[in-house]
Amino acid sequence: MTVWDQLVGQAPVAEQLRRAAAGEGLTHAWLFTGPPGSGRSTAAKAFAAALNCEVEDVMARGCGVCPGCRAVLAESHSDVTFVRTEKVTITIDEARGLVAKSGDRPSTGRWRIVVVEDADRMAERTTNVLLKAIEEPTPRTIWMLCAPSPADVLVTIRSRCRPVGLRLPPVSDVAALLVERDGADPDLAVQAARAAQSHIGIARRLVHDPAARERRAATVRLPLTLTTVSQAVNLAEQLVKIASDEASSSNEERDAQERSRLLETLGVTGDEKLPPTLRSQVRQLEEDQKRRAKRSVTDSLDRTLTDLLSFYRDVLMLQLGSDVDPVNTEIAADVRDFAAKSSAAVTLARMDAVNTTRQRITTTNVAPLLAVEAMAVSLI
Repeated sequence: MTVWDQLVGQAPVAEQLRRAAAGEGLTHAWLFTGPPGSGRSTAAKAFAAALNCEVEDVMARGCGVCPGCRAVLAESHSDVTFVRTEKVTITIDEARGLVAKSGDRPSTGRWRIVVVEDADRMAERTTNVLLKAIEEPTPRTIWMLCAPSPADVLVTIRSRCRPVGLRLPPVSDVAALLVERDGADPDLAVQAARAAQSHIGIARRLVHDPAARERRAATVRLPLTLTTVSQAVNLAEQLVKIASDEASSSNEERDAQERSRLLETLGVTGDEKLPPTLRSQVRQLEEDQKRRAKRSVTDSLDRTLTDLLSFYRDVLMLQLGSDVDPVNTEIAADVRDFAAKSSAAVTLARMDAVNTTRQRITTTNVAPLLAVEAMAVSLI
């Protein structure tokens, strides 16, 4: 299995990157864009593995089995740096560290590669720190930036990068991957892939986590009972609670493991009281975890609103007479009844309200509950 097999439903992209890895059109900076779930970071990782693949035949690079490929895929290769943030933004100090690291010569592979998976989460002044390094990199350095769209990256950066545009893979391809790689039940795999709207990561979670499936089912049913302001306030509270529960289920166990590992590293065992000299390190970990928790809630709420948006998407398709397959097949009858009670113009206005709220939550410091309450009232 080569590294290109991981690019589900992205045959043109895989071919473009395979040729570049063989030396055809290879350049020093790349910008991977596509909707969430399209596999931007997966494509960048596969490309990085192919560039440092140890196979002699240039057209066969990206074998997926040589030590070079395996190290990159495991994110343990000394010459490949992966940058992702669990906080709200990538800091300017982190960017300066990347610039310094990018100047090093590769130690074992052909290329020094820096993969920035959250390039859209950098402030303008942070991005400007990278500009000179991307514009004039050292001879054996390649930058790979990932963002939802080219517009999410400063024009001065994207003008110096070769674009790689990805699309969401078909539901059938995602379902086949879940069956082959995760051993999922075929019917459940199709249901999860459709509910996740081809987002591979979310589809995998829906397959393996019954609680996640229940939370999503509750989300898409909420508009069916929305007729009064009091119900709108209740809907907002439920949406925020669903997102918070989703984030908590992901973070609690991880936070406890990180704290346990840190205490073990510091030589503190059991209920032993922390010496004053070590408290600052534990406090720093707790602050990092709080920032990550805030990001997790924001991301989870964005996914919850995306699920809510899928309900109105199905409604709009019915109102327009489209033959596009619905996302929420399990409530198809309820969606039909709901669609008959309003017009496409009303549905579009409701979808716009949901998208506006998503933007406010992810790009501003607005209180999530207040933003969702305002949205819910507009959905009545």
